Amino acid sequence: MSEERELLRETVAALVAKHAGPAAVRAAMESEKGYDESLWQLLCEQVGAAALVIPEELGGAGGELADAATVLQELGRALVPSPLLGSTLAELALLAAPEPDGETLEALAMGSSIGALVLDADYVVNGDIADVVVAAADGELSRWTRFTAEPVTTMDPTRRLACVAAEESVALGPDPGLADTAAILLAAEQIGAAERCLDLTVEYAKSRVQFGRPIGSFQALKHRMADLYVAVSAARAVVADACVDPTPTGAATARLAATEALCTVAGEAIQLHGGIAITWEHDMHLYFKRAHGSAHLLASSRELLRQLESEVLETS
Repeated sequence: MSEERELLRETVAALVAKHAGPAAVRAAMESEKGYDESLWQLLCEQVGAAALVIPEELGGAGGELADAATVLQELGRALVPSPLLGSTLAELALLAAPEPDGETLEALAMGSSIGALVLDADYVVNGDIADVVVAAADGELSRWTRFTAEPVTTMDPTRRLACVAAEESVALGPDPGLADTAAILLAAEQIGAAERCLDLTVEYAKSRVQFGRPIGSFQALKHRMADLYVAVSAARAVVADACVDPTPTGAATARLAATEALCTVAGEAIQLHGGIAITWEHDMHLYFKRAHGSAHLLASSRELLRQLESEVLETS
């Protein structure tokens, strides 16, 4: 990671630590819009989070996909409800047009408008709060200038989804492969959640005493946590590679690795925490719900495996 990107990560981490503790996350997910509007403005004003992928000539920060992934990873670590994922994807969709809409991009970059990308109209991230909606279907992009949105019931209370339907739309041009970009950004967010989930489990194992000893001192649990560390570290490396070289194969591999890592570590965390993990007061159940909610966003693991299998057969 470059020095600039590490500074970006540290800045976001500091904001999250100050403004997005467990109580703040719960308050945000239960709020009217489903996220902390004051924290969102801080992320936009102090970090330029919503402007990272927009070129400087269009009023953005001129960053790379890996920059947006870095911010999402830190937000995912604390399960921070945020419009960043949907807005970033909407920006990339608008930028793919032959003549990008500078005024709309500026509003998205400032955070005053919220964006959403429709890949599956039944489950759209930011769908119920979006001002700007772009859809990708059959290799083409279209902007929905008029649309309806209905919130849907979700497993993960920290991420709201909506069913969105177009009433009027205009064509934007060819789709550059935004489903792959979405997969990479979601994978980065999953890695952050997996890292924090593992940290919380290790901390608990050090403090929970059974039979006169911390449970983390038992050999069997040491081995389980070591395996989790390896799984998360390996997935993090795969996602980092995909951010640098965002190919369809890299995107599918990153999503598979991140999904498996988060689901595995969340499941093990529930077991290692014992009964306390499934109480409403403890945060671990939120990580478990994020793990399985995210696993069902975008393409499923089975679809990703079929994609990779077909690519292997084509090259063999």
